[in-house]
Amino acid sequence: MNRLRAVVTEIEGEQNLHIITFDCAGSSLKMMGLDLPKGLHLNSHVILGIKPSHVAIAKHLSGELSYSNQLQATIASIENGKLLSNILLHVKESDVQSFITLSSSKRMNLQVGEQVTLLIKASELFVLEVLDA
Repeated sequence: MNRLRAVVTEIEGEQNLHIITFDCAGSSLKMMGLDLPKGLHLNSHVILGIKPSHVAIAKHLSGELSYSNQLQATIASIENGKLLSNILLHVKESDVQSFITLSSSKRMNLQVGEQVTLLIKASELFVLEVLDA
């Protein structure tokens, strides 16, 4: 499980649906969810969670995407298995793990030290813990 420290900068809501914006080491992240986690408010310090299987990787990205969360990262390590690649990426002050298929890793010719873009859908980001609740 990936864990990122962040601060709530905006909360938008309509009925039970909420879009929450976070500052994560100077990068903006958005989360879409039905109910607000208990104790969450503007300026709350939180730990965000992202499953490694929900972190996509783009190389030489250009054009517009619907992904709200696009973070620049450096590939720190690549472990290839028979079917999957476990990619460790360094994003500012954090490390993020991504599981992608081995065929995608090979097709993209991913290399340690290479700059890539992490893509995370707003619906895949969640609050693991509200630190100041």
